[in-house]
Amino acid sequence: MAKCNATTDAHPPRHRRRSDAMVAVVPLLPFSSSQGETLGPFLLVVILTAMYWFYRQKKIKRKDNLKIERFLEDYRALKPARYSYADIKKITNQFKEKVGQGGYGTVYKGQLSNDVYVAVKILNSTKENGEDFINEVGIIGTIHHVNVVRLVGYCADGFRRALIYEFLPNDSLEKFASSNHRKRSLGWKKLLEIATGIAKGIEYLHQGCNQQILHFDIKPHNILLDDNLNPKISDFGQAKLCSKERSVVSMTTARGTIGYIAPEVFSRNFGNVSYKSDIYSFGMLLLEVVGGKKNFDVMVSSTNQVYFPEWIYNCLEKGEELGIHIQDEGDAKIAKKLAIVGLWCIQWYPVDRPSMHVVIQMLEGDGDTLIKPPNPFASTNPTMTTGQASGRPFNSELEVIVESE
Repeated sequence: MAKCNATTDAHPPRHRRRSDAMVAVVPLLPFSSSQGETLGPFLLVVILTAMYWFYRQKKIKRKDNLKIERFLEDYRALKPARYSYADIKKITNQFKEKVGQGGYGTVYKGQLSNDVYVAVKILNSTKENGEDFINEVGIIGTIHHVNVVRLVGYCADGFRRALIYEFLPNDSLEKFASSNHRKRSLGWKKLLEIATGIAKGIEYLHQGCNQQILHFDIKPHNILLDDNLNPKISDFGQAKLCSKERSVVSMTTARGTIGYIAPEVFSRNFGNVSYKSDIYSFGMLLLEVVGGKKNFDVMVSSTNQVYFPEWIYNCLEKGEELGIHIQDEGDAKIAKKLAIVGLWCIQWYPVDRPSMHVVIQMLEGDGDTLIKPPNPFASTNPTMTTGQASGRPFNSELEVIVESE
């Protein structure tokens, strides 16, 4: 028995040896107070850094959310929306800043938000019968093009009506076309860019929409310029919608501004009214940009008034100067190109005028290859007293076009 006991003590069970070994390899580590003093501030810095990081992330997210909300607010504002007259007064700060006035109303500068400025046109209730308002909202509110002004909203509150457009700070092209000094400040290259932009805007109206849009009042006053002097076609009060399949537009009365209205708008003797009528108006705009019609009017005497486009044609025919400021040969080529394109556009008969697509090709192409158009003012003397145009009689008793709709 004693031997068995000795054997048992000499060889203890395996689980007892493992427990003893574990106790042997895990000694107690000594911990000094100096190490605690070092670790405490480090943990505090880590905690404070983490708290600041979470605070910054929350602040950034809150700022991003606010930015998105402002964007959505501005985005909603950029879609045509209906406003009350009380809203209009708030937007314009009680009509504080007047920026323009015309026959159809007064324009004020307004603000929808911190980032969106607008031009608010208060329509004249004594002259506006509702057709202009319907045209503007119904036509311009549904189209989008870089060279067409954007309608932001409108107001129809009882007899009070207003139109809200994007604000364009550089006024209209008329300001530059009528002043040689301002025209020089633009430069002829920029004038060519502006003319090309207008042409692309008109082409979009004629071909880029579901229905063809005829503006009927293209003139420098209705071309607005943005911050970068990009042109925007505005004022669609005289516009008319028609099917692209129809080449003829019926009308009861003439539309537009005297001096820019195509002959066929007054009389069927010249042909039918169509998109070519806008091309005539654009041609007159180009000639005014080149020569400055208001400046030209001062040059001629009242007893022997010369037709302005005919004067430009005669200058080109004889190789004479147009009386405009030219700095170099490149400017002269641009001025000549604009004049030739303008003369093509104002041919008396619509069939002789190019489409706006061809006009853009001429403006963007090499001016040296342009061919001068036929003389639309062929007559026995240089004035318009004989009433001849392209060898065909001009009827001074203009026949009014009757609408067939």
